[in-house]
Amino acid sequence: MKISTKGRYGLTIMMALGRNVGQGPLSLKAIAEANHLSEHYLEQLIAPLRNAGLVKSIRGAYGGYVLTKDPKEITAADVIRVLEGPIQPVEVMDDDDPAKKELWVRIRDAVKGVLEGTSLDDLIHFDDDPHVQDPYMFYI
Repeated sequence: MKISTKGRYGLTIMMALGRNVGQGPLSLKAIAEANHLSEHYLEQLIAPLRNAGLVKSIRGAYGGYVLTKDPKEITAADVIRVLEGPIQPVEVMDDDDPAKKELWVRIRDAVKGVLEGTSLDDLIHFDDDPHVQDPYMFYI
């Protein structure tokens, strides 16, 4: 399964809104500018997130978007499913070899486990976690 820009930018939107909790609505223009993204593209992504009940819009001069739940209650899987569809690396066919079927199921379950076990709050505070090691740190 390849996560497209829809999923990646959707997580960007949701993380920005999560960082802004308690500070009022945040405009897509502000999110787009801060992340060097197209506001028009973000407008296309926010609609399904709103329809899924993950965000709500606030109208007016100081309007924008807010999360409908605490960032700890929204998972990366929630966002990816809305924007990308089911989390499934391949379509398992009934005539597939049982060993291959098992492989695809294990891959799907591993990806789902990571996405479902990662909240927006985890993503927002990733750099704050002292247990996270820099993947580019080499020890000799």
